[in-house]
Amino acid sequence: MYDLPSEDPEEPGLPDEFHDLQPQLLSRTLRLSNYTADQFFTGTDLNLYYDLEHPLWHKRPDWFLATGVSRLYAGQDLRRSYVTWQERRNPFVVVELLSPGTEKEDLGIYAEPDTEVSIQSQVSRDLADAEIHNGQATKDTPPSKWEVYEQILRVPYYIVFSRYTDRLWFFKLVGGQYQEQSLELENPRIWIPELEIALGLWQGEFEGISRIWLRWCDAEGNWIPTDTEQERIRAEQALQQVEQALQQVEQERIRTEQALQQAEQERIKAEQASQQLLQIAQNLLQSGMAIAQVSQITGLPETEVQKLQQL
Repeated sequence: MYDLPSEDPEEPGLPDEFHDLQPQLLSRTLRLSNYTADQFFTGTDLNLYYDLEHPLWHKRPDWFLATGVSRLYAGQDLRRSYVTWQERRNPFVVVELLSPGTEKEDLGIYAEPDTEVSIQSQVSRDLADAEIHNGQATKDTPPSKWEVYEQILRVPYYIVFSRYTDRLWFFKLVGGQYQEQSLELENPRIWIPELEIALGLWQGEFEGISRIWLRWCDAEGNWIPTDTEQERIRAEQALQQVEQALQQVEQERIRTEQALQQAEQERIKAEQASQQLLQIAQNLLQSGMAIAQVSQITGLPETEVQKLQQL
């Protein structure tokens, strides 16, 4: 059912294409009304360093958002990692994508009891029994992701998604602890008021793959388009404008043609009326009526009546 496991026993997650595409979709549909594009940062599978006393300890969230920080490190270069004590901003939203063997690591106390536990997660559980000194566990073992996000970084919004079951978990930091928030089964939406944006499950095609994806939407529930979709929408709108312009030109051509046809019909009617008038004038002349009298009756100039008399 699954690919072969990683050769690193402490990396139970199986890297796959979904772990590449899903974070791309999250970043490419993220639009923040309160922040410009250079005032927030999204990280994907990037080392997140969280403990100054243990500077090598890190987690690698599948996707996270930090607001109020420069898009580039020190405003100049792309980041190779995210060091919280340098950035002075912890992630505001973290998204983890479940992999076989990582449920305990990602879901903490909300994981199913019979879930297969990875070596790293099993060791992390021992922290609860570690000796506490100055509020810190003295055991030289890194805490789990759940503990880092909840207790150290205090990430306000933590979201977990399983592509195997299409299940979505939403945890909100309340009183220093994560509490699972209820979601609608048919149409789950995670509204984040500080960002004025929501996350939901979208059935559609992204990068040629059709499935259920985690995607951002606005307050009205409209899915926010990616840059590629925006270009397609603009192209379709431009094509519609061209088609509308062509329709207007065609309608104008039809109106012009109809006007010409009407003018021709009027010309023919006028010519027929003129011929009838000349015939009447000629009949009056043949009856012996004077030129002046025929001119007065028909309204034709006497010169015209004279020409008729000569025919």
